[in-house]
Amino acid sequence: MNATPRLGLRANWAQFSLLVLVNAFVGAMVGLERTLLPLLGEQRFGLGATTAVLSFIAVFGLSKAASNALAGSLGERWGRKPVLVLGWLLALPVPVLLMTAKSWGWVVAANALLGLSQGLTWSTTVIMKIDLAGPARRGLAMGLNEFAGYLAVAGAALLTGYAATRWGLGPEPFALGLGFAAAGTLLSVLLVRETHTHAALEASEAPSPPPDSPFLRTSFRDPTLASACQAGFFNNLNDGLAWGLFPLVFAAAGLSLGRIGWLVALTPAVWGLGQLWTGAASDRWGRKPFIVAGMAVQALGIAGVALSAAFPGFALSAALLGLGTALVYPTLLAAVGDAAHPSWRAKAVGTYRLWRDSGYAAGALLAGGIADAFGVKAALWSVAALTLASGVRVAYRMPRRRAEVPARAGANAGE
Repeated sequence: MNATPRLGLRANWAQFSLLVLVNAFVGAMVGLERTLLPLLGEQRFGLGATTAVLSFIAVFGLSKAASNALAGSLGERWGRKPVLVLGWLLALPVPVLLMTAKSWGWVVAANALLGLSQGLTWSTTVIMKIDLAGPARRGLAMGLNEFAGYLAVAGAALLTGYAATRWGLGPEPFALGLGFAAAGTLLSVLLVRETHTHAALEASEAPSPPPDSPFLRTSFRDPTLASACQAGFFNNLNDGLAWGLFPLVFAAAGLSLGRIGWLVALTPAVWGLGQLWTGAASDRWGRKPFIVAGMAVQALGIAGVALSAAFPGFALSAALLGLGTALVYPTLLAAVGDAAHPSWRAKAVGTYRLWRDSGYAAGALLAGGIADAFGVKAALWSVAALTLASGVRVAYRMPRRRAEVPARAGANAGE
């Protein structure tokens, strides 16, 4: 542990870069499932109802949402590193369960574990990067974090799609997860260092008593934090729909597994690459314009999938969804970091991510229910409308302000 911590990306570049790499393996564990699981449920296990196919996303979202909230509290109590390591230990059985699944229940159980793992690992890498970066480059830090995670989601989705073209939907594509989980665990245990002292340093420079209830303030009372929570919820609601329904839509259009893999990978690839610019740009121009514009572009991308019938239209729509999410994702995290004091920021991040990842479960249940009752296109149009409405709510409620950078930040940030 560093006895004299300093804030800033330059001062902490080695640990920050290591955490970026760790988060890439976190993202790869999700990418392992993005292409294949909806098709696996429909084709191997014979699930007829869309709601049943999407049940794995609902379980994933609920378990991840719960562990997000837990990650913030445990990170304050135990420190960041033990929570990160615990999350990776929960990930180790996931690829084994997927490879040996005898029924759909095994897949659902694997996703309960994956959700718990993702909430602890991804939330903790976010908190640790915010700790290290300090206030001056918070948007850039979140852009780099989410870039690594979602580019890895895209890469793993593409790799599993190609593996499935050779070996089918059997155990071989999921074997990649054994390497991802082992690498993330070893890096976290052996090389990652604790960052709680960096948060304590920042808090000492701007002392402020914590609110009576960080959960209530983050969820409802603070207009910036509450706006971020509802936008994050609808962002992941539409991502739950994309995860569960897009592969089924593409397969129904007659596309091969290889082409489906490309389309599924396209959204997180654009999402990941775009965040290299959007996070840093929001440091300069403020968070709100990126969030409002991003929700509108996401809605356009989902509507485009509903209107398309062939690969070019699907590809353009998937890219638009990725672009919209790139505008929103790191900016929301940075906005939470701006509005929450360092002394209770881990709890605020955990609360935000609880609401955001609850959207996975809501998206799976809502999209599945509408698709079973009225058809897949009705589900797509409904979620597109909800996403647009969420952006309008941010436009009206969230204050417009740039990141708040204390006067001493530049001197201490090492920038």
